[in-house]
Amino acid sequence: MSQGARLEILRPFQVTCGGRRVAVSTGAQRLLAFLALRREGTHRRSAAEQLWPDCTSCRAAANLRSALCQGRKLGSAPAIDLAGNSLVLASSLSVDFHDAWDAARRLVSGDGTFCDGDQLVADLSQVLLPGWDDEWLLLERERWDQLRLYALEALAQTFQTEGRHLSALQASLSAASIDPFRETPHRIAVEVHLAEGNVACAVKRYQDYQRLLRRELKVAPSPRLTRLVRDLTRT
Repeated sequence: MSQGARLEILRPFQVTCGGRRVAVSTGAQRLLAFLALRREGTHRRSAAEQLWPDCTSCRAAANLRSALCQGRKLGSAPAIDLAGNSLVLASSLSVDFHDAWDAARRLVSGDGTFCDGDQLVADLSQVLLPGWDDEWLLLERERWDQLRLYALEALAQTFQTEGRHLSALQASLSAASIDPFRETPHRIAVEVHLAEGNVACAVKRYQDYQRLLRRELKVAPSPRLTRLVRDLTRT
């Protein structure tokens, strides 16, 4: 595959080569995405069974052979490397998900160095393979959601410390969209509004979250969050 080949599985699936979009069959799309989520590679049989669970073993193996043939023809060099019965993405194929995952892991581990925080927020706000409902994807999507949730919260807190209020709000709201019940992103949003002097916005954010918890879970926000706005709501 020529230099500059890239696989995108955040946002709609896409393969580009030399800056041009490459047409990929449905079977090859699924195989490439499956391998992108298994960076260490996988056994051929495991790939066939998980990608085509409703087929007989013979049919699934045939589907895999077809997808493998089509997936390896994307450019001048193979997009998939073969080692015996193992399959792995070729190192020449870059993957947007790998870049975002690695950046998120660095943030969560405390190494918060990043070049473009706003672009990272945009990347971490993306759903993994939107519109796909394959069973093998469910756990991988949940793992991604949990990692990007923590990473977005870390970014929001970093932006807040730096006084980048808009970026902090965008990161916190992106985190809240992943898990609306999680308190941390709502608390950060309240703190940012207060730091800007937007008292009404802070109170509204708190009250919206409070109503959500009462309606859906019959619980209240934590004392820590409530203290932020308690004196503001007294008449």
